[in-house]
Amino acid sequence: MARELGLDLVEIAPNVDPPVCKIVDYGKFLYEQKKKAKEIKAKAAKVVVKDIRFGPHTDDHDFNFKKNHAIKFLQEGSKVKAYVFFRGREIVFKVQGEILLLRFANELEEWGKAEQLPTLEGKKMIMLISPKKK
Repeated sequence: MARELGLDLVEIAPNVDPPVCKIVDYGKFLYEQKKKAKEIKAKAAKVVVKDIRFGPHTDDHDFNFKKNHAIKFLQEGSKVKAYVFFRGREIVFKVQGEILLLRFANELEEWGKAEQLPTLEGKKMIMLISPKKK
């Protein structure tokens, strides 16, 4: 039947019993498959991570300024990676850095959820906050 119509016999589902075949133009079939794959890839959600850096002695004004930026990022749907960077001997203020990050997560609770509690990695104490679902 496919030869009579000048088309190709294409196996659609080979793993099914009996296998499913279709009479179509194979070139057009491949083109449509690529087009569908591209469309699915375009619709896939891209995760954007924004960084916010603190020092262990960050003042209230700077803290509030950075908090407002984080709120804006979370409303856009981006994840926020907040971290405290310890320079030199500041590493002795680990507790201060952890308190700062926990306070940051607590104040952003309305817009986002802490995905990961503060963890120390080298000279950085990192915390990840993801936006709340609408």
